[in-house]
Amino acid sequence: MFLAMNTSDPNTTDTSRSFGFRTVREEERQGLVNDVFSKVAERYDLMNDLMSGGLHRLWKSDFVSMLNPPKGASAFRLLDVAGGTGDIAMRTLGAGGPNTSAVICDISPEMLDVGRRRVADAGLSDRITLIEGNAETLPFDDKSFDAYTISFGIRNVTHIDVALNEAFRVLKTGGHFLCLEFSEVQVPILDRIYDFHSFEVIPRLGKLTAGDAQPYQYLVESIRKFPKQEAFAQMIRDAGFQNVSYRNLTGGVAAIHSGWKI
Repeated sequence: MFLAMNTSDPNTTDTSRSFGFRTVREEERQGLVNDVFSKVAERYDLMNDLMSGGLHRLWKSDFVSMLNPPKGASAFRLLDVAGGTGDIAMRTLGAGGPNTSAVICDISPEMLDVGRRRVADAGLSDRITLIEGNAETLPFDDKSFDAYTISFGIRNVTHIDVALNEAFRVLKTGGHFLCLEFSEVQVPILDRIYDFHSFEVIPRLGKLTAGDAQPYQYLVESIRKFPKQEAFAQMIRDAGFQNVSYRNLTGGVAAIHSGWKI
């Protein structure tokens, strides 16, 4: 009988990562993700409209309602990670009081360029700061923020656990972590309809509207590779957060995850 010999080094760590349905070297992944967002930055809201059927606007309203920034004179400092276009930060300032402020941290300079224009057009440059930075190595001191939000961004992070640890680090005691992300559809029939929309419709619409289907193909594939609701909730707990919960939106097409630093 022939026995195959295992020639792999047991001490070698597999550093491959998923990029959609592709497997790439760990050191390649961030550059590939950056390339996607450099291509879609000017059409980012259109991309979210295509991927959610326009529902992302309602989901974001729910998201900011859950954040519940103080409407009085209390100071409230938000860190919005991967929030380059400024949507969540501006919604938060609109919902909060006069001493609500936000820092947007995004790794994509193209997304930040769009955000700076929008923030300036809204007359909010004195209350919203935009900084280029990586969610895995945030350029902020410990216990600097009252809340941390990330919307449709965490599935694009190479090391999600590291990003969650960073979120915990920069939040003050009593700080709120909120994440809005596409998730697993948990309603029969709707799951098949959404799969068809994701893989057959979205890339074609992306090619028609933006001239390139590839970024949209990656984005829909990345949703399927992202941890399901309960698995991601456990990752948030593992980072040190308490009172962790999630709420499905539109049958699980997206979910809002919440945790507190206590």
